[in-house]
Amino acid sequence: MMAPESSSSASKDYVAGIAAGVATVLIGHPFDTIKVKLQTQKRSAIVSEYRNGFHCFLQIISREGVRGLYTGATPSFLGMSLESSLLFGVYTQLRTAFQEHMVAGLMREYRCTVLCPTELIKCRLQAQVKGGGSGILSLQVYDGPVDCILRTVRSEGVGGLFRGFSATFAREALGNSAFFLTYEASRSYMLRSLGLPTRRFKDSNETRFENLSEGSSGRSAYKNHLIEAGVGIASGGLAGTAFWLTILPLDVAKTRIQISHEPSQSRNPFVHVRKINKEFGVRGLYAGLGPTLIRAFPANAASIVTWEVVSKFLAGHF
Repeated sequence: MMAPESSSSASKDYVAGIAAGVATVLIGHPFDTIKVKLQTQKRSAIVSEYRNGFHCFLQIISREGVRGLYTGATPSFLGMSLESSLLFGVYTQLRTAFQEHMVAGLMREYRCTVLCPTELIKCRLQAQVKGGGSGILSLQVYDGPVDCILRTVRSEGVGGLFRGFSATFAREALGNSAFFLTYEASRSYMLRSLGLPTRRFKDSNETRFENLSEGSSGRSAYKNHLIEAGVGIASGGLAGTAFWLTILPLDVAKTRIQISHEPSQSRNPFVHVRKINKEFGVRGLYAGLGPTLIRAFPANAASIVTWEVVSKFLAGHF
């Protein structure tokens, strides 16, 4: 059983994770909407509805307004908040006992149980095209997330909400390992290069975030806070880039699996990866790469910085 102090510390880690998830969706969801539409558009090897990410952005604004960029945001807020809470909470709690890449893989089954259905709802809402167009779901217009859930359960059963679970599992296992390895390596490298102490966890029950300005005062402390924020933004952005470069082909396969209504279609993500590669080559496997990489820095940097700031605030005030 956890000691009261340890339990309190763990609660703060999970709360900070929820805040990180909210920040990620606020900043990154418009880019995610563009990515999903690029991944799911009907196209041949010659003709595509959207020429690129910017053209897709203009089409969404023209048809649906700014609100269209946040289509599917409700399930995203729920799913990302819970997923980030588990991801960052477990990562921080267990980092003293395991290497980063091992911790990143822990609890992925539980996170995917939450993430898979919320992403399925999000993707189906994002992929449908309102006001014309030729998206894969252009004929299946949902009124909102609740309507999407009800229709999915009615036509596919409760198991339909978990379509794409294996693809989500594979994506999270590989992607989060790349994310945390890159985050820790880049953060430590930048802090060492600046002559500042890197974070060290000596005891699982102690406060997990050392203040880089410890022992400093006044202007020096303020400067170190700014440096720390800059390092967090840079390392968070690099980590997000590493995540997507590693798993985008799996994400394309996952999206196609989740928006499909065909019961006979394979749910093996690697079958879809091979099929997409055969039809469209590497370009098809990395559909949506542009907006995804643009999203990686602001969204993941916001996630990391929010996590760090909220954790330190909670540690200092509660």
